[in-house]
Amino acid sequence: MKSLLITILLFMMIIPKDNFKTNQLQNSRVKEAYQAKEKEVLETLKKHNIETKTLEIFIRVLKKEQIIELWARNRNEKFVFLKNFQICSSSGVLGPKRMIGDDQTPEGFYYINRFNPYSNFYLSLGISYPNNSDRILSNAKDLGGDIYIHGNCVTIGCIPITDDKIKELYIYATEAKNSGQENIPVHIFPTRLDDTSFKTLSKQYASDKSLIAFWENLKTGFNYFEKNHELPRVSILKNGLYDFQ
Repeated sequence: MKSLLITILLFMMIIPKDNFKTNQLQNSRVKEAYQAKEKEVLETLKKHNIETKTLEIFIRVLKKEQIIELWARNRNEKFVFLKNFQICSSSGVLGPKRMIGDDQTPEGFYYINRFNPYSNFYLSLGISYPNNSDRILSNAKDLGGDIYIHGNCVTIGCIPITDDKIKELYIYATEAKNSGQENIPVHIFPTRLDDTSFKTLSKQYASDKSLIAFWENLKTGFNYFEKNHELPRVSILKNGLYDFQ
């Protein structure tokens, strides 16, 4: 019995453990992405002394600037900026998404909740819209959903960055998930919410006090990360506003 147990343990050690990356690489598009972009991704991480085994990433979307900022770190360290991805198409206007069919891209604090290697738009990363803030602040019966960062260059509320660039971002997200990052944060802002930009927004949308108040609430979370290069702990109050710790 003892020898049988030892044999079983040795057999388990020889067979590689199943993991997230292994499962993703079963798909031909993910394989293509790794063949095209893995070297570039690894070189960028090495440049910043970040190991894939301890990788965590943070995605920040700036709608007016039409860019996705990618930040990364080794676990328990501060985030460093890696690069921008240009958003190649947009719909709607500045302001949050509040109902199905409004063409809006959400604004708020979310995370990646789906990896879709079978996307109609090459590869896609699902965003956890709607969250509880969206549900509280909307009067609509149907808030919609299926908001993604994806390939191609068409959108009705999603965030497209072309097939070429989604390959790269998808690898970063896959590596982070594979290293143990359960939730990859995605913060979406109307613009870079520094003091100057916020004053400009406040003047342009002075007639919409509720929207200004919403953006001012988002600004608190934006400022926290700008100051600390660490993510705030985000919770949602009963009135739908975000609370930061």
